[in-house]
Amino acid sequence: MQENLAPRRTYGRDTVEFARTLTFTDGLFAIAMTLLVVDLAVPTLADTTSVHELADKLNDDSAKFVSFFISFAVIGRYWLAHHQFVSLLKAMDQPIVFLNLVYLAFIAFLPFPTALLGEYFSNPLSIVIYAVNVAFVSGMEVVLLRHAYRNRLLEKQPSEEVYRYATVMSLSPVLFFAISIPIAFVSTPIAVCMWFLGIPLAAVADRWKPEGADELLLG
Repeated sequence: MQENLAPRRTYGRDTVEFARTLTFTDGLFAIAMTLLVVDLAVPTLADTTSVHELADKLNDDSAKFVSFFISFAVIGRYWLAHHQFVSLLKAMDQPIVFLNLVYLAFIAFLPFPTALLGEYFSNPLSIVIYAVNVAFVSGMEVVLLRHAYRNRLLEKQPSEEVYRYATVMSLSPVLFFAISIPIAFVSTPIAVCMWFLGIPLAAVADRWKPEGADELLLG
């Protein structure tokens, strides 16, 4: 006799479980973005009235300021993408809550490679650690979208063509961060510039964007 399988437990948008997941997610994003500033310390001066000394100290910390703004933009971009993703959901299930936790683990970890990047910007290993971390975040975006699509958790089920396009575009940051890893051992500034190639790619790919893809694009 065939055993009856229990139905997958889902949580609609109006449930406490759905709201708790979003509250936890937004809170973690806010904490991660706030922790980025911890590495920016006010410099100590021998002569508190010396403009040149303060300017020199701030210049010495310029890499930390650059890494802060890069990471703030990166985390902000992922928060917007996650916001867009959640707006498409009609419900969550237990696996997607778990996958969301895995995704958030890499978001929560980002302040560490940010501090590493600010302290050792010219060290290729700091670039590698940062790139791997962010590549995992982008990869988890695709995993979350794939699970929601395959388990019909989206308000409007997109066509296969739209889903494939959105998946490819969401995976493009993974490619650019991966390419930056070997380049970091040649030039760390060039490797960092590779991280922003997704912007012109999106402009070019827009020509082949299928109808209805805008709603499914994350970020």
